Amino acid sequence: MNTMRTVLLMTLLTLVLVGAGGAVGGQGGALFALIMAGVMNLGSYWFSDKIVVKMYKGEEVQSGTLFDVVAELCQRNNLPMPKVYMLPQPTPNAFATGRNPQHAVVAATQGILQVLSREELKGVMAHELAHVQNRDILIGSIAATIAGAISYLAYMAQWSMIFGGRDDEDSNPLAMIAMMILAPIAAMLVQMAISRSREYGADQKGAELCGNPHSLANALRKLETSNRQMPMAKANEATAHMFIVNPLKSGGMRALFSTHPPMEERIRRLEGMRI
Repeated sequence: MNTMRTVLLMTLLTLVLVGAGGAVGGQGGALFALIMAGVMNLGSYWFSDKIVVKMYKGEEVQSGTLFDVVAELCQRNNLPMPKVYMLPQPTPNAFATGRNPQHAVVAATQGILQVLSREELKGVMAHELAHVQNRDILIGSIAATIAGAISYLAYMAQWSMIFGGRDDEDSNPLAMIAMMILAPIAAMLVQMAISRSREYGADQKGAELCGNPHSLANALRKLETSNRQMPMAKANEATAHMFIVNPLKSGGMRALFSTHPPMEERIRRLEGMRI
């Protein structure tokens, strides 16, 4: 179900790109924007394991509770062992990154060891391993590339109107203005919907990997409470979608544009699972 939803959302995102490209510069405009966005996102995708870990000052660990839990999950489910990193932040949270299962990183903050039991930690790290197995980093990068191309097209439309481009009879200034405003918003909303869909998928797969959906549900409940009380200091908005729970201060308009599904729904689905 989540896979089909992702396919439909990616198709919708592509259609927005094609429509925006036709409005601004035809097929050539859409192709140019897609190439530009692809170049920018390729580096981020290929080196995401190094970039994000360095951003949060993570240190690789090869022993200890976190490492042992990840190793146990990988051995039990016959998965490649990723690199394991500890982040020095006190706010409990975790994320996964890397371009494929052979070049993956899973990371958790020091605070997570103070809040969760071993079984709950196992549920969280199983969720992160599920992201790796589902290749969610690749899917997210593709979605970001298409959304970025749509944003480029909006900028192209803006400059085209300023300098009097596309003044042919078929040009519609109102349609151009609507595209400039609505296309990037539509792309952002679809990209967020894709992110939420992948979170649901990682919850389900993670519960299967650890064998106990209730442990993951309990962990999510604790992590959500902790992050509301103490949002992660210096959390980067560009990487917030990677964490298992939103590390940023939530509420208000931010909740409407969250890359994470409602926590109540995630917990409800997990508690309704039977393994």
